Order: sequence, then structure tokens, then C-alpha cells
Amino acid sequence: MTEPSHNRDNLEENLKEVARHLQEGSSNNPPHMPNASESQPKKTNSLARFGWLGMMVAFALGKFKFLLMGLKLMKFSSMITMFVSMWAYSTIFGWPYAVGFVLLIVVHELGHGMVMRWLGIPAGAPVFIPFMGAVIAMKGRPRNAYIEALVAFGGPVLGSVAAVFCLVIALITESDFWMSLAFSGFMINLFNLLPVSPLDGGRIVGAFSRKMWIVGFLLLIPAYLASKSPMLLLVLIIGLIGLVGRKNEPEGYFDIPKAIKIRIALGYFILAGLLAVGVSFSHVPVPH
Repeated sequence: MTEPSHNRDNLEENLKEVARHLQEGSSNNPPHMPNASESQPKKTNSLARFGWLGMMVAFALGKFKFLLMGLKLMKFSSMITMFVSMWAYSTIFGWPYAVGFVLLIVVHELGHGMVMRWLGIPAGAPVFIPFMGAVIAMKGRPRNAYIEALVAFGGPVLGSVAAVFCLVIALITESDFWMSLAFSGFMINLFNLLPVSPLDGGRIVGAFSRKMWIVGFLLLIPAYLASKSPMLLLVLIIGLIGLVGRKNEPEGYFDIPKAIKIRIALGYFILAGLLAVGVSFSHVPVPH
């Protein structure tokens, strides 16, 4: 889950830094176009030939230095909240599962942080909240909904890789423990793809259809009424507040070329579908 910072004192400085790293192309290109500018790294252009999904997968799987860069986000205060979360989960599920579960969340959040750093958007350190997950602050404002969607994809994509890793170990060792971690990893990332902000799915679907936000609420409301989950209630409240705030986005923020919208939508539904298959395949009881 990503969360933008509203520190007005630093906004101008952050925007300037974003502008330096994501400098717009020529004046013939409208600001919402996701074309690479002359100042962007050549690596962006080389990865773009795979399409956005190939770019994200190649980024997650093939470049270990980005993982090292993401680990730099883990400051001391972030580590403290991480260990507190591990302790909280251990009181219910035991230490082995608690450590594995929180590490799956760590990988998810590092996915967001790595993409933010890669795009030149200042990122804060992850903060872990027991039984609620974690959040990483986006200190700079994305220039358009396409960039916001890329950042949102970072968590579920890298988190899915971690879940698949657990699944492979489970199949090799025939371990229910690793299978339960795989199930949890798939569930974490599938849940985050629900089309409601502040979840990642809400930030992704906004790039191709803001009407999907309504679908998200229609899914979450009965889910909350059935489960009475405090986390779902919090997501609903924050989502409703954020829905009002999104009316104040800059002009042209959601003006993305149709071809890009189609690719984002395909990537979203394909990733969600694969995660749903993963949840179904790996479903085993979580240890207590």
C-alpha cells in the first residue's frame, strides 16, 4: 500500500526533484504522455520494449541492484515497526509464520519503494502496523495517473514473485508451512488489488476507469458487513475520504492515451487473475 504525504512545506522541493528525474519530453508532447524524455535513463527505453508488464517483471526479477536500493528504505524506525509487527503476529501464529508473513509484506512495500526510487519520486521508509499491513509514503506527487499506476503495480508484482518463491519451496519440500506462506503472499497481493484507494488496485484502476472505484466499494461493503473486519472498515473510510479528494487532481491528470489504458487494464486483470489462481492452488490452513 502506498500513501502520499501532504507536507506542504516540502511539496515544492519534492516536485522539483521529480521534475529533474522525470523531465517532460519536447513541448509537442502533452504532459500526461508517458514517453521517455531525453534525460531519462537508457534502461527505461530498453525495458519499454517488453511493454509495461514485461518491464515490471524484468525489473523485479533481473536487477538485483534495485533490490539493494530498495533495502536502503529500511531505516531504523522502520525496522522497529517491522519487529513489533512480527511480535504481534507471533502471539497468534507463532514466530516462524509471523516472520515469514511480515517479510512477505516487506517485499511488497519494497516493490513500491524501488519503483518510486527508479522513477525519481522521493520515498519514505515503510511503516508496519500490526494486523493492518504496512504503508510507504510517496513524498513526491506523480505527474499523472500512469506514473501512479506504475508505482502501485510495484508492490503486487514483487510481492507475487515472493509468493511464487514460497510456493516453489513448498512443492519441492512438500511443506504445509511454506504452502501457507505462499497462500498468505497471494492473498496479501490480491487483497491489495481491490479497486479502492488507498489500496494499490484503487490507484491502478484510476488510470483506465475511475468507475471501477464504485465496483470496489460494492465489493468491500458486503465484505465488511459479513466479516466486521476493522481493517476493511478503515479501508472504506479512507477510500471515501480519498474519493472526495481525487476531484482536486490537476487538469489532465487522468488523460492517458487509450492504448496505455488498455495495457494497464490488461495487466491489472491478468495479475489479479493469476493471484486468484495462486490463492486457490495454495490454500491450506494458516498455522495457529
